Amino acid sequence: MFKGSIVAIVTPFRNGAVDQEKLRELVEFQIAGGTDGIVPCGTTGEASTLDYEEHMDVIRIVVEQVNKRVPVIAGTGSNSTAEAIELTEKAKAVGADGALLVTPYYNKPTQEGLYRHYMAVADAVALPQILYNVPGRTGVNLLPETVARLAPHGNIVAIKEATGSLQQASEVIALCGDRLDVLSGDDFITFPMMACGAKGVISVLANIMPREVAELTDAFYAGDLARARELHLQTLKIGNAMFIESNPIPVKTALGLMGKCSDEVRLPLCPMGEGNKAKLAGIMKEYNLI
Repeated sequence: MFKGSIVAIVTPFRNGAVDQEKLRELVEFQIAGGTDGIVPCGTTGEASTLDYEEHMDVIRIVVEQVNKRVPVIAGTGSNSTAEAIELTEKAKAVGADGALLVTPYYNKPTQEGLYRHYMAVADAVALPQILYNVPGRTGVNLLPETVARLAPHGNIVAIKEATGSLQQASEVIALCGDRLDVLSGDDFITFPMMACGAKGVISVLANIMPREVAELTDAFYAGDLARARELHLQTLKIGNAMFIESNPIPVKTALGLMGKCSDEVRLPLCPMGEGNKAKLAGIMKEYNLI
């Protein structure tokens, strides 16, 4: 259902508030670059520091600006199942095409708890839903066997697999087959994951290089594996640079250097250290981004 290059879009701020004008401009930058879908209010979108009204405003603005040109997959996950249901219902109401639901963080639920959480959301809201497994952020790993238990539900259509493990991603693909699509959650393994059967990527790098990430997935689907591999290797250095500090600090810094939006982040995140900023700028110059 969702495939190709899907950007986990940043939420631009100015003087502490959501910069709605820049958000709309970033949407246009993505669509012009060939992006296949947009995820507002994910990890990269700093959803954890948006209040409820801001969260829904960001989703609404992205839905309005996209205007059905590509799918909008709203981040609606929470460590409270009731809140995840409410956010997913609201996202559906404002026109989102799907929802991305991170595993409950901090609570550290068991696999049975994760299963019941996702089943509760899927039962409550008739909207295509993408599971989001990022144990480095949440402290809990959604295991392949649990994903396979969830896969038959009609509203659960995909998983964003961000363990960084090709083995785990491959196990999910092997267990779920055609019942569930797998999307890479890490730019550096998009190509090898697609070789294993993944359908694309929910990308951080696409925020600054939408055309290149889209070209990689397009080349793969066109059967041009040599070009897809070439782009994988070409973008490896800049992709790794997006994580020299906690995401989304580097990508927002990069967008700031490009003049796309402010590099402002919300506490407890803080501006990038000057040494890393100089390093990032140097890498961006190699890619003719600045």
